Amino acid sequence: MELTGVILYGPPAAGKDTITDCLALLDNRYCLYRRLKVGSGRTDRYEIASHTALAGLRDTGELLYENEQYGSTYGISRTQLTQLAATRFPVLHLGQPAGVDAVTSAGIGITWLVVELWCRRPLAAARIEARATGDAERRMHVYDQTEQLANPHLRIDTGETPPGTAAQQVDQARRSLT
Repeated sequence: MELTGVILYGPPAAGKDTITDCLALLDNRYCLYRRLKVGSGRTDRYEIASHTALAGLRDTGELLYENEQYGSTYGISRTQLTQLAATRFPVLHLGQPAGVDAVTSAGIGITWLVVELWCRRPLAAARIEARATGDAERRMHVYDQTEQLANPHLRIDTGETPPGTAAQQVDQARRSLT
């Protein structure tokens, strides 16, 4: 059985969470990969870890990728990701091209569909304000700094495409990989 997964790439408020939820409704084999997180703030879609645990993964080559954002450190565990992919379709949220490159070139036996999500800046600002996380200015700075990918398999403007339709497009594109 070939292992496949989905990388949803994009700036804050592009729709990664919403489309992941729609994918899970479409097919319960889609499952958010909960990135490791060391730091404060939002915790509901992360696996909370310690600095020591993250350092241990780094030292043993288990850490596929890590980045710092919003005063926290985020990481991707090789073992956790491959274990999830053995039974589900992992959905991985990323916002840095280096993360996409690190994961897709890791040689872990997963074929990745890379989907770039985006929306216009005013819509992103409205979505960020509606979240009321208290760091809208910082998130808009990250929005402005998020680079476009050179060659995603699929690009979706979430301001123009309803979440359910976007999820169907992602699912159809993932099926075409195998």
